[in-house]
Amino acid sequence: MNFDYTDDQKALKDEARRFLSAVSPLSVVRAALENPHAGYDHALWQRIGEQGWCGAAIPEEFGGIGMGYVELCALAEELGRAVAPVPFASTVYLFAEALLLGGSGTQKAELLPQVARGALIGTLAVSEGPGVLVPERIATRFANGVLTGTKLPVTDGLAADRAVVLATSDDGPGLYLVDLTGAGVERRLVSTIDPTRGAAEIVFREAPAEPLTGGLDLLAQVQDRAAVLLAFEQLGGADRCLEMARDYALERYAFGRPIGSYQAIKHKLADVFVRNEVARANAYYGAWALSTDAPELPLAAAAARVAGSAAYLLAARENIQTHGGIGFTWEADCHFFYRRARHLGLILGAPRDWKRRVADRLEHKLALESAA
Repeated sequence: MNFDYTDDQKALKDEARRFLSAVSPLSVVRAALENPHAGYDHALWQRIGEQGWCGAAIPEEFGGIGMGYVELCALAEELGRAVAPVPFASTVYLFAEALLLGGSGTQKAELLPQVARGALIGTLAVSEGPGVLVPERIATRFANGVLTGTKLPVTDGLAADRAVVLATSDDGPGLYLVDLTGAGVERRLVSTIDPTRGAAEIVFREAPAEPLTGGLDLLAQVQDRAAVLLAFEQLGGADRCLEMARDYALERYAFGRPIGSYQAIKHKLADVFVRNEVARANAYYGAWALSTDAPELPLAAAAARVAGSAAYLLAARENIQTHGGIGFTWEADCHFFYRRARHLGLILGAPRDWKRRVADRLEHKLALESAA
């Protein structure tokens, strides 16, 4: 079993890196950070849409280019490395996947071609404030074709045109498709640690909605698939942090020597390298499970999610520490990665929840093996 990119996938990855280096340097991230009301970089999003990346894993029958999920993972890794201020994850990993798995033929035919062109921004609205949202606590209601309730925070909620919303009905919890530009929807900006991925509070007041098929099982499938893709974004960001810290450690002198020659710095960077390699192994296993729709996907996704979150946060922290006093300043670029690491670590639920999923899924796997 080969857990590595093919030559064609490596070429795609290299081309994506060159493209993002040219059109999305860290100055673009800084501009988005300083203008939180924009929510994302509109010009960059348009360029990415022109590249066809949004349709990488969307079948050709729905306007995509149907490359596959490993290719999408490669693109995700480069987008994470660039800390790209675009609603790619919300639209492609969450919204599009929910439609592919649970949408009707009409919904797919209408919306997926728009997603593939980058002409439509989507999001997934699950959270209703602090704390773990269990089925019994879902306050958003669907009845008689309309949705009522509040979702907070919703990543890319200001930029999105459509949302897949978790709500409950007389038949139990499920996911519903809502036009955020239509009647009965109010949105306001919510301050978060990463303004380059604008978050919103969305209030639904009898907003027209259409059900997707699958209920909570559909939500779990979407989250597992997104967890693998986000793990690659986290891996890309963690690798970039390690490179930044290494480069600074080689050029910064203290007491007549590069600070990289001191054991304290060597140990920091070695710890980051090891954590990144653990995250890489788990992410690659998740990519294999996702691309083959393997039964191991739920466990592989949870492991990739936990390892990716831990690696990115450690790398972002140690990058700041290696840069010393300048690393904490607004003028340095280190905080872009720390903000994104924190954001990605929470976008699908806190790491402790995913650690619990790893434990539960391992217990389930062992029970099945014992019964066999």
